[in-house]
Amino acid sequence: MATITELIKADAMRMEILNVVESLKLPDCFVAAGFVRNLVWDYLHGVENSSLNDVDVIFFDRNERICEASIEQTLVSLLPNVNWQVKNQAVMHLRNGDMPYSNSTDAMAYWPEKETAVGIRIGDDGELETSAPFGEENLFLGAITHNPKREKSVFLNRIESKGWLKTWPQLKVVTC
Repeated sequence: MATITELIKADAMRMEILNVVESLKLPDCFVAAGFVRNLVWDYLHGVENSSLNDVDVIFFDRNERICEASIEQTLVSLLPNVNWQVKNQAVMHLRNGDMPYSNSTDAMAYWPEKETAVGIRIGDDGELETSAPFGEENLFLGAITHNPKREKSVFLNRIESKGWLKTWPQLKVVTC
């Protein structure tokens, strides 16, 4: 069984994206969600690079010194063919009606499905680092698991609207 870091290192496009994001030196920053999840599900299904709708860049800036739109503009100038989505996790609790998050990993622990809550970055030592509040192994189980911190209807709507079971038909939906 491959690891997330092995799969990422073997994907030139994803490594280029990680290098570009790392060059911005954003605080507590990860490229997360479908960027990692889709790659692993592709691997499990023997699919060669299903499409990425967007690339989610998350960071944690409690003082809100960094403007999300400015970061997106910079990223577009560096890699214009990527649909960048940049979110400061230090303020996302307001939109979601949660208590304040303590860091990016804590914020991911509130995402609707556990397998989406995985991020990766290039660390200070140049090595890939992952962050996964529910563990990396969850992603390799071939399931979409409801996070009880979110409404089940939100979880089920995301499965339907994103067409995950059409792209990866062997996934199992876990709602308990």
